[in-house]
Order: sequence, then structure tokens, then C-alpha cells
Amino acid sequence: MKQKIRQAEIYVGLKDSESHKQIYEKERYISVLKNVCHSYRTAFSYDVIEGGYFHEDGTYVEETSLKLTILNTPEEIVKEIAKDLCAFFHQESVMVTYLEPDVEFISENI
Repeated sequence: MKQKIRQAEIYVGLKDSESHKQIYEKERYISVLKNVCHSYRTAFSYDVIEGGYFHEDGTYVEETSLKLTILNTPEEIVKEIAKDLCAFFHQESVMVTYLEPDVEFISENI
């Protein structure tokens, strides 16, 4: 049976907003991300991703980012998690996207 699920994704870069350098090893950032989700009692998954983007001044940057995926969590909690990650990772901002995918759970008994 298909279900409607609300999915939020939070993208947070690992380069410091002032020094423009990644200060810590990615494992430390992952540990912080896990602790934040645990403190909000939120189920999650994450991906380590590589990408590039342009600053408003036209400067091109490549960086490692974490993509946090959260399911069926109230929007206000998603925003609080995003704010915490923004502060803890010392970012200018983080990006949050929302999706409503059709989800079907499959088991071997069906």
C-alpha cells in the first residue's frame, strides 16, 4: 500500500563561512549531525556529497557537504535542526528542500 510521506532534506556545507576552509575531518561533522538528530528524537539518514556553487559575488567554490534526510518531521522542527546545523557548522546559511514522494513498503510476505 502506498503512503504519502513528507520528506525534508537539509544541505549543509563543511567549509567555514569566514575562513572558507573545512576546519575538521568530515567524521566530526557527521558526529555533530547525528547528535543533533538524536537530541530532536528524529529518524534520519545522511549522504556525504561533493559539489560546487557560486557565491553572490561570482566566486566559484567546490566543497564537501552533508545532505540530511528527515521523514515526517514537523516543519518547525526541521527548521530548528537546520538552524542548529548552520550554527554548529559555522555556515552563512543551509538549504532545506521539501518533497512529498509516494512511498511503498515492501516485505517478503506481500
